[in-house]
Amino acid sequence: MNTMLRKSVLGIAGLAFAGGVFAGPVATTVDGAALAAGKPVTATQADKPETGKLIPHGVQGAQSRIELTDEQVANAKAIVAATKKAGMDERAAVVSIATALQESKLENLGHLGDRNDHDSQGLFQQRPSSGWGTVEQITDPEYSTLAFLKGLKQVDGWQDMPLTVAAQTVQVSAYPDHYAQWEQQAADLVA
Repeated sequence: MNTMLRKSVLGIAGLAFAGGVFAGPVATTVDGAALAAGKPVTATQADKPETGKLIPHGVQGAQSRIELTDEQVANAKAIVAATKKAGMDERAAVVSIATALQESKLENLGHLGDRNDHDSQGLFQQRPSSGWGTVEQITDPEYSTLAFLKGLKQVDGWQDMPLTVAAQTVQVSAYPDHYAQWEQQAADLVA
């Protein structure tokens, strides 16, 4: 096999593996007769949440999307894990990830000096001076997510609100409509 063909095959195999690792377990249904006849095997995503649960109101406005680094993916996974730990559903994880995408692009930011909004830090740009916790706490992805979710739980009817309204009620941002642009990417990450 020539080098170029081998690299292509290995690249495709790597993408397939990475997609499977990120997306989760895949259940494969194998029909022996179909397999013997050379027909395709059906693969389905196990435990994949329904899009209707993740985006019950549909997306609002134009959607943004960024390529994620390994660190950003790890932070998204930490948000999902903390949401599960808090006993909240996938929709809460979508709201949380969309909020963190808007606030920090899923980067666990420390103090940025003059480029900071006051003393905002972490994934959710929470402020120690506003009672979110210490710097060490709000720069811990699990802690900051649980703090955000505690605020979200206190919003009556957050499940029935558009994402941007629920996020804004917790975050009190100067740009309340900006959370909506991340809803599709957040739902894709949770799914």
